[in-house]
Amino acid sequence: MSATTHPVDFDPFSREWFDDPSEMYAQLRVHAPCFHSEKYDFYAFSRWDDCVAVHRDTDNFTSTHGLTYEMLSDPDFDLGPNRSMIMMDPPEHNRYRKLVSRRFTPMAMGRYEGLIRTQITKYLDPLMDRDEFDLVQDFSGPFPVEIICAILGVPEADWQMIRHQTDAMLHREEGQSGSTEAQAAAAINQAVYFLDFVKDKRAHPGDDITSALIEARVETADDELVSLTDDEIAGFCSLLGAAGSETVTKAVANAAVLFHRNPGEWKKLRDDPSKITGAVEEVLRYWAPSQYQGRLSVNETEWHGVTVKAGKPVFIVTGAANHDEREFGPTADVFDIDREQNLALSLGHGIHTCLGAALARMECAVAIDEIRRRWPDYTVDESRCERVQMSNVAGYSSVPISV
Repeated sequence: MSATTHPVDFDPFSREWFDDPSEMYAQLRVHAPCFHSEKYDFYAFSRWDDCVAVHRDTDNFTSTHGLTYEMLSDPDFDLGPNRSMIMMDPPEHNRYRKLVSRRFTPMAMGRYEGLIRTQITKYLDPLMDRDEFDLVQDFSGPFPVEIICAILGVPEADWQMIRHQTDAMLHREEGQSGSTEAQAAAAINQAVYFLDFVKDKRAHPGDDITSALIEARVETADDELVSLTDDEIAGFCSLLGAAGSETVTKAVANAAVLFHRNPGEWKKLRDDPSKITGAVEEVLRYWAPSQYQGRLSVNETEWHGVTVKAGKPVFIVTGAANHDEREFGPTADVFDIDREQNLALSLGHGIHTCLGAALARMECAVAIDEIRRRWPDYTVDESRCERVQMSNVAGYSSVPISV
């Protein structure tokens, strides 16, 4: 059997996926846990155990051909010289991960809590005199990129440019499976920017992560210690800049809408701010900012009676897995900040767990806490909310708030 015979579809370039894929995901988990797209010739996994297994199986599912459909479906796609470690498999990935992971532990990220709170309050304080504002445009959109850029040592004048470049790179129109010339140009411009940035940072080091990476040494397969190239460091910076400007932006906006829809959960948090950690995890589980991750199948394998052919794009649909009742029980579709098991796949898994996961969680926690203190009562005009149309990233581009 090469494909499911049940009339269920998963189209990550469709209006349904952009707007709300929850029903699509439910059908996948039940009827097509290993889904084959006849239209795009990719495979998709939607159950928790399968997504975890594919994440861990680097022998059969490789990251080295890229992450998005246009990369994975084109055997001649050029990843470029500044490919980041998210596009590496072990043992190469292990060496680079070891080099940079110590900079992103929860303890290491703790030193940035003051920076995080400063950037967040810089945007929230001016909103105190307003009855209405857009949570994304006025707050969750601009602040996260400023934090990651400050940590990297990017000049302040360029912070928002990085965000707008990233948005342009990820944007997709309905039915658009590849990138346009404009989107490709944005990706090239960002790659060139970070390469020039690293060259300048090498000449003018500072107290930042980029300077630390320049000074670092990585162990090669021959047990030699070598410096990272400018291309390699630029790849790290581009990855962190993009992830840092998208994940938190989407998570904070998602949180505002979810708490608006679930006032009982908001009351719990208002009454007991110690629940913020659990609230952040539940927001990430319920509406994951990154809905799926791409791999290329290396060998032919079989899952649930479906043959996954070698050399095909594969999507690990973690947005669906986070609602799998096999893992989260019969209340998987309930938003519950007191959920006992709420550590989801939203920030990656295994060797590809997001480097900035601790930073992202801290930013979300501080942002939600500051909103809670300022506006214990607020409403969202969902009729005017707008969702992004992006490759694998989901969330809101506009969330009108009344206070």
